[in-house]
Amino acid sequence: MGFLNKLFGQSDKKEQTNETETQQNLTPCKTEQELIERFGGIAFDKQIDLGEVIGENNWNVDMTKGEISFGANLVFPIQVLGTFSHSSETWLWSWANSKSGLPQNLTQQAEQLKKYGEDNGIDLLKNSDFDASKDDLHLIGLIASGMFNSSGYYIADYGQGAMVVTIKSDKVDKIRQDKHHRILTVFPQLISQYEMNHNFALTNYLTNKGYNISENGSKLVATKNGNTIKAEFDNKARLTKLNG
Repeated sequence: MGFLNKLFGQSDKKEQTNETETQQNLTPCKTEQELIERFGGIAFDKQIDLGEVIGENNWNVDMTKGEISFGANLVFPIQVLGTFSHSSETWLWSWANSKSGLPQNLTQQAEQLKKYGEDNGIDLLKNSDFDASKDDLHLIGLIASGMFNSSGYYIADYGQGAMVVTIKSDKVDKIRQDKHHRILTVFPQLISQYEMNHNFALTNYLTNKGYNISENGSKLVATKNGNTIKAEFDNKARLTKLNG
């Protein structure tokens, strides 16, 4: 998964605000593909900012405080989405992990994703456990990060398995700037990883970044603060040109 795998951390060893404006204001997604089309671009973009802040630091989690730290000066509140077992290659949502004793306030986002999955028939979100791969961990992280307006997600590998958490941090959010040309690298990477309608996904990504969008047939033009992104698509909504 390229850059995303840098946020698959190996360990040496505030309750998070759930902002769900995006999912409340738009027509609900009915498939995994629709979810990644809606949230994948902006969530992938935010991973770059998170990576810049935490660098190569090792992680440590304090479940009592509901925090993950990357050294003494980088301590962030988390939500626990679930865990992945390396031996069985299965995913288990945190709301279904009765043996973990996780505080309920740390599984709020996972519970909301479960309800979203039940309401919209999305197995990925509503099934308590399932066979999974590391790519699925990134998929779940991207969806949750985008849906809840998190600062990013992190895959904390603890040897026998890995835990996926979302992070909310003013420190990460404050370094985010327009970074206009980032779009030209982020979006091609995103569509190389997931099957999706490129037109829908780019429109959602640019809208989430605050661009004004106009479309004329197979062409899209997005503008913000004097910057412009232009894209063209074929008759199957696949990206053919992207420049800015």
